[in-house]
Amino acid sequence: MRNAYLFFIIVIFLSCASESDHRETWLQEIRDTEMAFAQLSQEEGIRAAFLAYAAEDAVLLRGEKLVIGRDGIDQYLGEGPRDTTVSLTWTPDFVDVSSSGDLGYTYGKYVYAYVDSLGDPAESMGYFHTVWKRMENGEWKFVWD
Repeated sequence: MRNAYLFFIIVIFLSCASESDHRETWLQEIRDTEMAFAQLSQEEGIRAAFLAYAAEDAVLLRGEKLVIGRDGIDQYLGEGPRDTTVSLTWTPDFVDVSSSGDLGYTYGKYVYAYVDSLGDPAESMGYFHTVWKRMENGEWKFVWD
């Protein structure tokens, strides 16, 4: 009986330790995904990055408008050649993940750079908040931005 009790305590201890290890791994996965998303935006453009990292049912909040689904995001961001006069850069300041490791979120600062109607460079700065979901294949995709 004493051995069974000791075994039970060891199993609980190991499961707690592994949950903590998983949490750190999940946090790093989300941070890495967010950074890869931002890098792709610089290399391939905003539209390519958002389409690559959006879940099928992703939602964007832009002003007072909800843009729903990858197809909606595709239409909202417009087709055609990449607009090299605009760029979007961001870095997560904070990352968190659920205890089950299936949902996480990030937030931080962004800078949207563009050429205004007079041809002058301009910037818009603000804060972003992204909700990430682990897909069945293990990849993280955003479901809210």
